[in-house]
Amino acid sequence: MQIRRRIRSARVVALAACATLGATALSSLSLATPRTAAASDPPTYTNEVTRGYSIDFPDPAVMRGKDGQWYAYSTGGPFEESGQRSSAYKIATSPDLVHWRSAGDVFPDGHRPNWATATTGFWAPDIRYLNGKYLLYFTVPDTTTSTQGFDPAIGVATAPTPAGPWAPSGKPLIPAKPVGTGYDTVIDPALFTDSTGTHYLYYGGFGTGIWVVKLSDDGLRAVSEPTHIAASRYEGPNVLERDGWYYLFGSSANCCAGPTTGYSVFVGRSRSPLGPFVDRLGVPMLASRAGGTPVLAPNGNTWIGTGHHSAALDASGQTYMAYHAIDRNDPWLDVSPGFTMRPMNLDRMDWIEGWPIVRAGLGASDDPQPAPVVRGQVDDRFEDPAATTDRFRTSGGSLTVAGRDPASDSGRFARLVGTPTVLSARALSQSDVRVEADVRVPAGGAGSVGVLARARDAKSGVRAVLDADRHELRLEAPVGSKVRRTSVPLPPGYNTSAWHVLALEVRGRQVSANLTDARLGDPWASVNLDLPRSLDRPGRAGLVADGTAEADNFSAAPLYVPVTKRVADPKPGHVDPAASDEFEGGLGSGWTWLRPDAAAEVRDGALVWPTQTGDLVGDGRPGLLLRSAMPDGDYMVETKLGIDLGEDVERNYQQGGLIVYVGDDEFLRLDVVAVGPTRITEFGKETVFQGIRSWGGGLIGAPGTSTWLRLQHTRDPKTQEHRFRAGSSTDGKHWTWGLTWTLPADSEPRVGLVSQGSTPETTQEFGPATSVFDYFRVSRP
Repeated sequence: MQIRRRIRSARVVALAACATLGATALSSLSLATPRTAAASDPPTYTNEVTRGYSIDFPDPAVMRGKDGQWYAYSTGGPFEESGQRSSAYKIATSPDLVHWRSAGDVFPDGHRPNWATATTGFWAPDIRYLNGKYLLYFTVPDTTTSTQGFDPAIGVATAPTPAGPWAPSGKPLIPAKPVGTGYDTVIDPALFTDSTGTHYLYYGGFGTGIWVVKLSDDGLRAVSEPTHIAASRYEGPNVLERDGWYYLFGSSANCCAGPTTGYSVFVGRSRSPLGPFVDRLGVPMLASRAGGTPVLAPNGNTWIGTGHHSAALDASGQTYMAYHAIDRNDPWLDVSPGFTMRPMNLDRMDWIEGWPIVRAGLGASDDPQPAPVVRGQVDDRFEDPAATTDRFRTSGGSLTVAGRDPASDSGRFARLVGTPTVLSARALSQSDVRVEADVRVPAGGAGSVGVLARARDAKSGVRAVLDADRHELRLEAPVGSKVRRTSVPLPPGYNTSAWHVLALEVRGRQVSANLTDARLGDPWASVNLDLPRSLDRPGRAGLVADGTAEADNFSAAPLYVPVTKRVADPKPGHVDPAASDEFEGGLGSGWTWLRPDAAAEVRDGALVWPTQTGDLVGDGRPGLLLRSAMPDGDYMVETKLGIDLGEDVERNYQQGGLIVYVGDDEFLRLDVVAVGPTRITEFGKETVFQGIRSWGGGLIGAPGTSTWLRLQHTRDPKTQEHRFRAGSSTDGKHWTWGLTWTLPADSEPRVGLVSQGSTPETTQEFGPATSVFDYFRVSRP
């Protein structure tokens, strides 16, 4: 069980691997043609997307640079399974998010932070572009500030380009924090900027949970005390803003348990960047029975350990999640001991009824998927003046392609002078479009710059304008002889002379625009406008300006079509009385004890069972109550459990729930368990893989004073493996469904009940907890 201890051990093992597997080496990969919105036969990709570049790319952070290329950064590790080549901190680049090659190291020899030990690796990067400057927040797990060996701290590095050279801070931004005899998990940083221009750094991990501090205007210093916002079951935070809500994502369960890694992504939301964050059912993420709505979890296909992500938008406005995952059939490096490999995956993330979920609930993909749109139907990086002339028609001023900007990495860009209206030479195929560009008004200059859509001529169309004079973001739509407009002020810290992404989305009669540093879900400003029906038509896209302004990376693409319906949750069928027990009048027929426990008894219509000392995980051999046989085909098992674990105090690792048993080293367990001060609903697996016994768990919904548990059994149509998916509820009506584990096709799993996990220490202090099972029901379709 012991999530915190096991996670920390896995992290330290990964660190040791980085230190011993050798120096970095560059890899290369021929890059495929990026997907364009106008493509008649859209290309596809198949996970993992780092295939051919690096077999290991954990904790990925992804961003598009101002040179128009995508960049990804990861925790250090090997490039191939043999472990011969490695990097302490990787940078990769791609034109399309799905074909990657090496862009070097963050901290090559001679450029490491002076407060990092000589042998430490680096964890969990977060890449940002803040007001014209590249920032990389990084974790140093072993610093020179103590001799502990695990005293993690967070630093920040700056660079003129996404590939570096990176200059690390001379001291930690968030220093190591002693806790008891060890150190707090000061890891996994993530920056977020809100519409007031306030910068927040979220960080933390298992043991002490997730925290947030406010940063200085330059993002280089903490200027507030930390605020605790999520319980100790979470790490790997990431925050996005959408429709006035702030969404806190966090990964949970073990990251690195090879074939039994249950790592998953959860989310809560708040009206404030400081929380409180609650899940879809209203349960706080900071509670002892911590809430969290599943976003991504193992689904029974190739991929397990799906977590620690970043999010990015493609040119159509579709959100994608970049995350690491583990191939359950090939989880380890070919070195001893078996270090877990975590390549990078990419999948669509949908927003349904105000909540994010990967592929509407299907989870990680292992079959071909439509590739992200990275170039619009009209698309110009302004590297070729002749091509720009062919793509656009300019009136009322001038557009020229300027030379390379010595102060940035943006390459060539468009310079607009006067009051030009720049329209695409051809209309887009659809009226619902996303138009975006990197824009700025040069330092010391005045005026405005914007993008427009649905235009028929220079005087028509919907436009989003960055107005440097008024320091505002404005939407405008000519309607007859009048102009419908609305605006919002820019925060005082917004630098109009730095590159920012101005994005305009038009869907039907709804228009929205925002300004971000790099399309990472943290807008400095957002504005919305309703259009008259007469403007709902296809048209041309382009640029507008007043004065002297500049633009780069222009794209106009059909707007993505949102998925509006989740995949249906499993539902119970008709109860099979022969396989079920209501615990009325004693224990019913069909049960078999494996190592009987005389303390268990049926009374008052329930099975009452004190938690046994010991844990079936590992070498433990507590008693189990199992059904003698399970039905053929599909079925669902449900029980209602009450277990007196209390809250906020440590009662490690008392638990009760359902078990799917093949053998003492081949089983699944869905139970409510105490881990540190938190109470979780865990669905775990133990197996022996390549001669090594492995245990790992994933989490479902928050438990309650009573918790309903369900297991849905199906068979994989190709392999005939047994698939078990777990769900939980605190009222028997509203269910949270989570991850899926598999068991071999030739096994004969039996389902039953467990009550175990007490240690001599918890028993001495609290006595055993008591699991009370109201019933055991099996239903069939």
